[in-house]
Amino acid sequence: MSDNQCALNNPRDVDASEARSMDLAVGGQALIEGVMMRSPGYLAMAVRTPDDRIVVRKKTFGSIMKKLPFLNIPVLRGGIHLIETMGLGIDALMFSADQAASEDRVESGKTSLKDTIMMWGTVAVSFVLSLGLFFYVPILLTDLIVGHGAGSLLWNVVDGIIRVVMFVLYLLVVSKLPDMARVFQYHGAEHKSIHAFENGKSLDADGARAYTTLHPRCGTSFLFFVMLISIFVFALLGRPEDVMDRLQRIAFVPVIGGLAYEAIKLSGKYAKAWFVQPAIFPGLMLQKITTSQPDDSQLTVAMAALRAVLTPEADDFKERVYYDMPEDEPENEPAAAEGENS
Repeated sequence: MSDNQCALNNPRDVDASEARSMDLAVGGQALIEGVMMRSPGYLAMAVRTPDDRIVVRKKTFGSIMKKLPFLNIPVLRGGIHLIETMGLGIDALMFSADQAASEDRVESGKTSLKDTIMMWGTVAVSFVLSLGLFFYVPILLTDLIVGHGAGSLLWNVVDGIIRVVMFVLYLLVVSKLPDMARVFQYHGAEHKSIHAFENGKSLDADGARAYTTLHPRCGTSFLFFVMLISIFVFALLGRPEDVMDRLQRIAFVPVIGGLAYEAIKLSGKYAKAWFVQPAIFPGLMLQKITTSQPDDSQLTVAMAALRAVLTPEADDFKERVYYDMPEDEPENEPAAAEGENS
């Protein structure tokens, strides 16, 4: 290993009161053969390499809203958070793809300019296609179903239903792709690990195994809130009569995203309240499509990322890439049945 690589030697247990104090502050994302975790001060990506080691890239993270507090207002902060999350997620995906494909890439935490341009180009194209598929195509289909004499409320309800159905069908199709199977397992590992942290359990596979793969603050639930909230926002705009009206609806997507962010934030904070559970239930059911039961080796990867973002560093710390060395690497045994704890 190089000078900036070392085995992680930090506690695997976290005090329950500490977990509660950091609630809503830790989140994650499934990667290619790995998991990204983020805390208020750090970002970490843990990836299983082809030679069965866990490489971790940890760096500092500071939201622009900390530097510019006036941006931290409801709805606006949701849009900023989404932009930050997209940027961090793309960087993490490029790192995981690089590490998962080679045994000898731990020395480099950087990606080439060419790879970066190609990845962001792919994201831009995907974003445009998503807007077309989930916001423009439903308009065309609704015009074919709802007659011109119908009111705008009925039109927007049908438009929203079509959008939700298309979203669910999209998730079902994606879930059948062979390459997505392990990503969905790591998605489940991410959720189980966060549940273990929030409940003050040990930060290893043993602490996470019994928990559910479903979590109220999941990105899948966020997207469902986007689909749901869009019905109400678009209803205020009436029925689109021409191309400009349709483009105006797309222009409101950032506002819808900001509102959805506030909804997912509140649903995570009050997830056990009886009046909130009906709102989060559909999103949790959709997560049954986008998450799968991970094995213990995948939980170990997720926990490596989680422990990294919870470990304080020196004031001058910026970034390092290293191998995580679990004391007792578990064999690939399936996790306990979902739902033993929640």
